[in-house]
Amino acid sequence: MGRRLNFMLSPLFALAPATLTWSPKVALVMIAANVIAIGIGKATIQHPNEGAKLPSPALFGGLSHASLLATTSLGHVLGMGAILGLATRGVL
Repeated sequence: MGRRLNFMLSPLFALAPATLTWSPKVALVMIAANVIAIGIGKATIQHPNEGAKLPSPALFGGLSHASLLATTSLGHVLGMGAILGLATRGVL
């Protein structure tokens, strides 16, 4: 069964894009995506400072631990999409 499944999925494996190696450009795109996501989170989260506090809340705009985790998770999803899109277009 495993061999048959591998045979059926092998054409899909050929469609996967080549992975991009890390570079300072990739890091800057990810940092920018996270900063944008933190800005979006600060503007849209109704209670951004509820819950566990961070050691330096002023450094992260007064966000709580949960709010920061949520916004950086969104930032990584946005960053991943931006990095893959820019790599596909040949910018990175």
